[in-house]
Amino acid sequence: MMAAAAAAMADRAIGAIIGAAVADAAAQPMHWMYNADRLKEVLSELEPFPEFRPESANPFYRRATGEQTCYGDQAYVLLESLSHCGDVNVEDLTRRTYRFFGPGTVYDLPLNDPYRKKGGCEVDCQMDSVTKIAPVVAMFAGRPQMLEKVEAAMRVTQNSDMCIAITLAAARFVEHFILNGPDPNALDAVLAQLNDPKRQNPQELDKAVIAHIHQVKGNLAKQSQELIPAVFTNT
Repeated sequence: MMAAAAAAMADRAIGAIIGAAVADAAAQPMHWMYNADRLKEVLSELEPFPEFRPESANPFYRRATGEQTCYGDQAYVLLESLSHCGDVNVEDLTRRTYRFFGPGTVYDLPLNDPYRKKGGCEVDCQMDSVTKIAPVVAMFAGRPQMLEKVEAAMRVTQNSDMCIAITLAAARFVEHFILNGPDPNALDAVLAQLNDPKRQNPQELDKAVIAHIHQVKGNLAKQSQELIPAVFTNT
């Protein structure tokens, strides 16, 4: 029984990494489309299968269909570093990130460079960190240092306390599903963790994150068109 449970958990950990990579590539041609009318137009051409659009409609940077977004590329670099070092190694991850996104890379071209200039700072609160956590959570799920490892890896490119608080909450969700499988009560489970005064890796901004999760929970029955941008403005 224990061996079967361990194998199932390992499958879910691998599935988290592969699922995140496939979903990232599927959405990549429509990444960063903030014009709602343009997005609706593009989706109307693709329904009922909007994934893997043959030609990129991304107005900020371009990759071939099937390749990762700039977020997915960061997850790949993190996975590569973890595989090579067997742990979160900040120096190795920093070198690999610079080598992948730095001079002479695809991100060094005029079309792709605007993204590269936005990352890696103390005011960057974009979703990069949340979207790339699967490899490190998968490696440390169920171990007390998981959140500490996530924070160390994320601060390489996004050294923002708000970003870290949100990312650690997301890591709790990913870990919960890796350890337990499908669970309709996952929101409540993570809220209980964040409200626990003895929780691992507490953040000063956890109360703000809790409030936002409650807001999400209160809107689960609504359609995305009702919520974006009326409720979740920056989504």
